[in-house]
Amino acid sequence: MSLARNPEQWTPEAYLAFERKSDAKHELIDGRLVAMSGASRAHAALAAKLSGILYQRLRGCGCQAFSSDLRVRAGEPDQYTYPDLSVVCGEVLLEDDQGDTLLNPTMLVEILSPSTQAYDRGAKFRRYQGIAALRDYILVSQDQPLVEVFSRADGGRWLYASAEGLASMIEAPSLGCTIELAELYEGIAFDAAAGTSEATGAARPT
Repeated sequence: MSLARNPEQWTPEAYLAFERKSDAKHELIDGRLVAMSGASRAHAALAAKLSGILYQRLRGCGCQAFSSDLRVRAGEPDQYTYPDLSVVCGEVLLEDDQGDTLLNPTMLVEILSPSTQAYDRGAKFRRYQGIAALRDYILVSQDQPLVEVFSRADGGRWLYASAEGLASMIEAPSLGCTIELAELYEGIAFDAAAGTSEATGAARPT
């Protein structure tokens, strides 16, 4: 991500009007416009695979998954993001009649990259906690088979769970389903020395 048009402060109304005409995606963070950078092949592959997995898991259960094209208002009126994947269970609430800004995600997923993982774990997660409907926040690593889940418990506490290695699986409590890492990471080969991953024809076991 990179800051755009700073130090100008944007209102939500101005941001949405600009974004709906823009060819590129931008987030709005504390009134600042932030340009979204392109994703790696591994990032795109993981997003597509997880979307497919959730489509199968969620059939007939009243929940629906959405891609990163659906914008989310992240807790406050001047915070808008594009999570890699969002899921709503029950009625879908949208900000206005344009139908492109989600208000009530049950689960949000971010696929980590070297340039964004600190933000995804820190400031972005704090903003997401302001979404009353949010129950699960999932972080998916590109560099190794690792999935982390933060789940909102009674009293607003957040519980942490993780699964590492292709033989493991992780539960999304709000959806009542599990995800096998071998299925999710199939086709992703890891370069341990470089700390990167690429989409290939086969997964490399750990």
